[in-house]
Amino acid sequence: MDPSPFILDGGLATELEASGFQLQGDPLWSARILHSNPQAIKDVHYRYLQSGSDVITTATYQASIEGFVKYLDLRPEEAQQMIMSGVQLAKETVREFMSHSTVSDRREPVVAGSVGPYGAFLHDGSEYTGAYEDKMTVEELKDWHRPQIQCLVKAGADLVAMETIPSLKEAEALVEVLREFPEAKAWFSFSCKDIQNISSGRRFSEAVQVACRSSQLVAVGLNCCPALLVKPLLDSAKSHKKADLSWVVYPNSGEEWDPKTGWKTKKRTSFAKLSLDWKEQGALWIGGCCRVGPADITELKEQLHV
Repeated sequence: MDPSPFILDGGLATELEASGFQLQGDPLWSARILHSNPQAIKDVHYRYLQSGSDVITTATYQASIEGFVKYLDLRPEEAQQMIMSGVQLAKETVREFMSHSTVSDRREPVVAGSVGPYGAFLHDGSEYTGAYEDKMTVEELKDWHRPQIQCLVKAGADLVAMETIPSLKEAEALVEVLREFPEAKAWFSFSCKDIQNISSGRRFSEAVQVACRSSQLVAVGLNCCPALLVKPLLDSAKSHKKADLSWVVYPNSGEEWDPKTGWKTKKRTSFAKLSLDWKEQGALWIGGCCRVGPADITELKEQLHV
């Protein structure tokens, strides 16, 4: 019998924006809401749980000690607490949801602590190019990521979600930092630009090999790319993935972002219909990223019959 996939949530920022929050242009993005309106974060988490998500991802993708000090005028120790609060809010929401759940066999939801790439802090779109990797050493990238990962692990995240990683060098740094927290589990998901390559231009198959150097992974895969790229990307790297490791897949809705006009809606894809292929390819962690909301997650769950 095939194991049942874990249904991830969708875009946290997408749902916050749908609730009226203005995030575009904010260097902290949805992480600012941890400070300004933590209940709104919990409300979004709760809606995804109601839609069938088995995994709740924290609002820490664009959170960093340096960013909170710079943009919120917090002291470093306050910034650490702010990152940890992302995990605490998610765990509180899970407890509240499960206490009201009437489904007897409901899977206990998992809290994934989100770690975005260094480019997310730069707030210049470079998480989709990895352009900064040539200017930084592996040690510098390790020093950047270590405090955030430490906060997420200390706060009790069930696993660490290394998301939208655009480059091999950053993946190497994350693998090494993760070893410093031997009890932590994680997944790696890369941002990809076409059917064979991650955002920096290196092969997705190479990225999978780098990620698989870690013995702490529950999955490796991709996120924040068009859904139609998923199947060929997984095919391109299937021989490089450890046999006992599953894929994690959470693409965008298929809409395209234009810096001048915002999101274009005409190319929206029903990725739920594609998800059966991904499951067949070995994806056991499946959800959505930008522009994917609770209704999409409900459709995904129904499509996968879980």
